[in-house]
Amino acid sequence: MEIDPAASGAMLKRERVRDAILELIEARRPGDAIPSERALCAQLGVSRPTLRAAVDELVIAGLLVREHGRGMFVAAEKITQELVSEHNAFSLPRAGGAWSSRLLEFSTLPAGARISRKLRISPAAEILYVARLRLVDGSPIAIEHLHVRTDLAPDLTSDELQQGDLYEHLRDRHGVHVSEAVQSIEPTVVTRAEAELLQVPEVSPALLFERLTTDTEGRAVEYVHSVYRGDRYRIVSRLTLSAHDDRPATKEGHHPGFPPGDFTNGEPVPFSTRGVVQQNV
Repeated sequence: MEIDPAASGAMLKRERVRDAILELIEARRPGDAIPSERALCAQLGVSRPTLRAAVDELVIAGLLVREHGRGMFVAAEKITQELVSEHNAFSLPRAGGAWSSRLLEFSTLPAGARISRKLRISPAAEILYVARLRLVDGSPIAIEHLHVRTDLAPDLTSDELQQGDLYEHLRDRHGVHVSEAVQSIEPTVVTRAEAELLQVPEVSPALLFERLTTDTEGRAVEYVHSVYRGDRYRIVSRLTLSAHDDRPATKEGHHPGFPPGDFTNGEPVPFSTRGVVQQNV
């Protein structure tokens, strides 16, 4: 296994700067100012271009607002609409194609304040951070950032992140049985760095997936955020007014936003949006 030398290191640095700024955002209310770029560079020990790239990403994502001559401010809260039926659980049809992965980063590091809260562990606890490019039939489709608890799977290897199904590896080789995932999906656009990896123009439309996976013992196993190419996916909501739906769930293929393979022993995967994601052809 070979890590992409051009992306390794820089990817991790951008991720840590992004998390630090998100920590500032989450501690403030909409309309509150955050420190200036100069102050943040000194505080985080990074260059102005590195910081600006992270800030640009969060501005594009609608989390920060720049005002000329005034500074940067926390953006207004997004409106969340959950498409849920009280009487029927919607399942997600799976996209086809041959899925593969290329590792961009594979590092062990402290969880930090933000990720530790999501995984419900100490900020000093070690996690495995993985960035990987997901491809379908050889074409880049998504960039995934995985944060996996190392205390649950201390021997997880880079090969397991590149080949086969991660959840099957966790079950068969590490004794970790994932059982539930809460995932949100929202629109975004790609940054310059993401555009280069995905081979699309900068600020092209994309889908942002965020997922927290837990095991059968209720322990948070992984937190993932991913950017999927918007020109290859669309979201369609299938709703029903009846109390029962006896149609069988589709079991072949791959869940967009999820690694391919068996999840919860073939049962439908619960999503917070209850939408249907299809791959455009």
